[in-house]
Amino acid sequence: MSSLHIQQLLAPFSKIGLGDMDNVKLMNRVDTKFVLTNEQLEEVLPLLNEHYHVVEIVGKSICSYESLYYDSEELDFYHDHHKKRLNRVKIRYRKYLDSDISFLEIKHKYKGRTNKMRIPSDELYEVLPTEHVKFIDESVDLSFTKDLIPTLVNNYKRITLVGKVLPERLTLDLDLSFRKDNQTADLDYIAIAELKQAKVSRKSPFFRLMKERQIRPLRLSKYCIGILQLSQDVDVKYNRFKKKILKINKLKTDAT
Repeated sequence: MSSLHIQQLLAPFSKIGLGDMDNVKLMNRVDTKFVLTNEQLEEVLPLLNEHYHVVEIVGKSICSYESLYYDSEELDFYHDHHKKRLNRVKIRYRKYLDSDISFLEIKHKYKGRTNKMRIPSDELYEVLPTEHVKFIDESVDLSFTKDLIPTLVNNYKRITLVGKVLPERLTLDLDLSFRKDNQTADLDYIAIAELKQAKVSRKSPFFRLMKERQIRPLRLSKYCIGILQLSQDVDVKYNRFKKKILKINKLKTDAT
């Protein structure tokens, strides 16, 4: 699905800016993810117009992002996710390519809730500056902060929708690609939808649409999927992710 076509589907949406999002920052929240084919997204988008605004940043409603993830050499963050630990951390730089703004972000997930902390950054650093190591140490309890290394680059395009009535955000990530050393992988046939709420509410218009179409929530980490896509020659455990991989592969088959 081309960006031009998506823009046409978004044209009827009412537009808001970043300054209008104060009541839905949701830095402490519950996230519910769904995976759709591009065709499913194309069907659903026009039905969301009634219930959501679309966010425009520098005049664009489809924005480009780049993330640089950090982990230990042993991929502790990845394995914490694989083990389904209730207390886990994700550390990354995120760059908003259209506005040339970057942040160092920490996502701390504890018992199903996500607490997001971030500070501005001049760039996506390959080596963590001292002040960024300090910010991480002050934010989360890690024993290996100084041993963190860059492990994955993720690029994608994002549409951000904000509820007109309910205080929720819905992000739609498209054209996903991953890079690690000289390896690359694409997941450009799917869209990852993430519903962000203060607490789970199935009254959400998007939640109802997914239920009507029998699209069930799927706990999916772009970081973990990217690591798996680019780690064929590395001994990375993935048995607990097999169902997710099969689901993504089935969507690829459906898309073709």
